[in-house]
Amino acid sequence: MTLKYYLLVLTGLILGSCAEQVKKEPYDWFPMEVTATAYNSFPSQTLGDPSIAAWGDTLIPGTKAIAVSRDLLDKGMGHNTPIRIEGFSDTFYVKDKMHRKWKNRIDIYMGSDYKKAKEWGRRKVHISYGVKKIDSLLN
Repeated sequence: MTLKYYLLVLTGLILGSCAEQVKKEPYDWFPMEVTATAYNSFPSQTLGDPSIAAWGDTLIPGTKAIAVSRDLLDKGMGHNTPIRIEGFSDTFYVKDKMHRKWKNRIDIYMGSDYKKAKEWGRRKVHISYGVKKIDSLLN
């Protein structure tokens, strides 16, 4: 093989690595303050099967799920909406709905760890919820 061939291959590799596609953020994030409580998979804390959420998702300990008050559904926090909660490094997903009496509230799923849920209590937190960008929906 000739030097010209090697230079051509090397140039292609360099240009190809420079053209690496930057992954775009698929969501617009909207901040807000809500009241946050915690819940577990116990029959006394739910209606019906405690491991089945409102949209039919199965909740198992370790699932990063939240329930939202129904007024937040109208703000765009529907099923599987990603939620970032201050104080947590993980992203949570809307998997459940709360009773109609609650407003501006989220309920963080804490599996079967009753003590952890009790220690969390009720507090105001800042969250951000993700809404798919239009260009992400088109691709």
